[in-house]
Amino acid sequence: MSARTKARKRAIDILYAADVRQTTIPESLAVEAERAANEPARMASWLYARDIIDGVVDHREEIDELIETYSQGWTLKRMPVVDRAILRIGIWEILFNDAVPHAVAIDEAVEAAKILSTDDSAGFVNGLLGRIAQTAPSA
Repeated sequence: MSARTKARKRAIDILYAADVRQTTIPESLAVEAERAANEPARMASWLYARDIIDGVVDHREEIDELIETYSQGWTLKRMPVVDRAILRIGIWEILFNDAVPHAVAIDEAVEAAKILSTDDSAGFVNGLLGRIAQTAPSA
């Protein structure tokens, strides 16, 4: 598993924990930062995970609006928590991280959904991110 894939998984964990525990993302991030400081082997994935979380926090309103717009009949609250986290990361990578090609962002999100979420989630994530990528400038 690449360092970026690990970082995405860590970012999913942070967003998921904040959502489930009903805490703020910065609080969840602080807990993970403390854990990362005590485990130097995790440093390679920690830096990109932090970039993802900071980006999602900075653009959360726009990202959530896009999820609501493109999810066709699904509200954010109705979606599985892990799907929300995966979508937020995927949208941030597509729209705000020029270093990640759209196809890579979508593929990573779909793979995460296959492993971490429901049977229908991978198709849902693929379709939603694909539609958003079509409207985004090329990476």
